[in-house]
Amino acid sequence: MDGLLHIDITSHEREVLLRGLRYVRSSIMLETREPSPEDTCRRSGMLDEIQNLCQRLESTDPVAVRA
Repeated sequence: MDGLLHIDITSHEREVLLRGLRYVRSSIMLETREPSPEDTCRRSGMLDEIQNLCQRLESTDPVAVRA
């Protein structure tokens, strides 16, 4: 695994990222393709990556910031 990158984002920004990831996932699922084993494996890997990232973002709890 590559090094971790920690960023501060708001709940709204997190929702924007999740919406974008869902759009990309839908795009991958709907693309026309040749049903070859290599392509199926590539597509499955891409969908797994997106799903894992969505799950990580969804499982994060917003941190209260003291002003």
